[in-house]
Amino acid sequence: MRTDGRDGTATGGGAGAGAGGAGGAAGGGAGRPAPGAPTNWAGNLAFSAARVHRPGSLDELRAVVAGSRRAKALGSGHSFSDIADTDGDLIDVRALPPEIDVDTAAGTVRVAAGVRYAELAAELHRHGLALPNTASLPHISVAGSVATGTHGSGDANGGLGTSVRALDLVTAGGDTLTFDRATDPDRLEGAVVGLGALGVVTHLTLDTVPGFAVRQRVRTGLALGDAVEHFDAVMGAAYSVSMFTDWRAPRFGQVWLKQLDGAADPDLPWTVPAAGPVHPVPGMDPVHCTPQDGVPGPWHERLPHFRPGFVPSSGEELQSEYLLPREHAGDALRALAEVADRIAPVLQVCEVRTVAADRLWLSPAYGRATVALHFTWVKDTAAVLPVLGELEAALAGLGVRPHWGKLFTLDPAQVRAAYPRTADFLALVAETDPAGVFRNAYLRRVLGE
Repeated sequence: MRTDGRDGTATGGGAGAGAGGAGGAAGGGAGRPAPGAPTNWAGNLAFSAARVHRPGSLDELRAVVAGSRRAKALGSGHSFSDIADTDGDLIDVRALPPEIDVDTAAGTVRVAAGVRYAELAAELHRHGLALPNTASLPHISVAGSVATGTHGSGDANGGLGTSVRALDLVTAGGDTLTFDRATDPDRLEGAVVGLGALGVVTHLTLDTVPGFAVRQRVRTGLALGDAVEHFDAVMGAAYSVSMFTDWRAPRFGQVWLKQLDGAADPDLPWTVPAAGPVHPVPGMDPVHCTPQDGVPGPWHERLPHFRPGFVPSSGEELQSEYLLPREHAGDALRALAEVADRIAPVLQVCEVRTVAADRLWLSPAYGRATVALHFTWVKDTAAVLPVLGELEAALAGLGVRPHWGKLFTLDPAQVRAAYPRTADFLALVAETDPAGVFRNAYLRRVLGE
């Protein structure tokens, strides 16, 4: 095991996949990173941990946690604020054995927390299996993605956490605790989107489906009015659909359609086929995107937007996402159009997706079919934060829930009120971590003391 102090040699690459801020400022400590300090993926946050650990075994992990007064876990580092920050011990789980144990008879896979979706997908494909849904990036860790409510896209597709049937974590005392759908489904639904508040997740057991093929095509020129009027038709036109705009004009410049092989091609008369491969961010090279030529390919080579060998923007961005009841999609798009002149100057691209309702307590899609409004901003925190406030004000009254892993400035009381089972989650946290070892400034802001 490697342990590094704050001497410029820390090896922790960032927070677990997805880390967000909330409550007035988008996260304490999200200032300019100090030279040599461990940072998140985007490089906009320097962690304040006294030590960074890279345990190489479960026993080493237990020992670190048991000896810590305050601790947080790190994953692939795809974070934008301080959800994984701590002034105690940062624990990078990526050095743990990268176990991927496939049970073809049961149709499940048990995967170590630090494994990325790219590695998991390749192994599942080798066994003729698949996950029903993926995020747009295959680079992010399984445990971190699930813990922050990362979701993927598709009218009938639940977020990534809906595949979890069991979850193993190390508690503050160094013991192992398992949440299992077979024995206690309600508590599992509370633990899946756990925000790192319950312990250090070591393994997840996921349901799989038989492998399937997908064709991807892109269409262009969807006017905002047509997107609003025909929203259900557009978003239901394929297995997974994404609409992209830069809000510099009232239109969606790209509509990405990921269709199951064998299904009929969608008829979207309000659009035209793209002239060739495109990148979601105007001006960027599409060579790094997944194929868009309509040729069938394995699920894991079409459902993500990007190839696993390429990291989009290399961290030169900030991200926010707001999830609302699907029935408010039209109102939300019209509201964003009203503040487009404020959004566009600091925006790289905005993506609109849909997600099926689920039962995970802190999932942004809990209890409701959802529309997700994702924003990839320029890497300028001072310029972006005021725009977040205006954007959030424009969406007020529409039942907004922020993605736990992105930047937002919503009042924490409003965030807590948006989740019917917040009190149940707090009770689960108090039971699992009574001493508050895994609490930090982010959780105190968002969830309260």
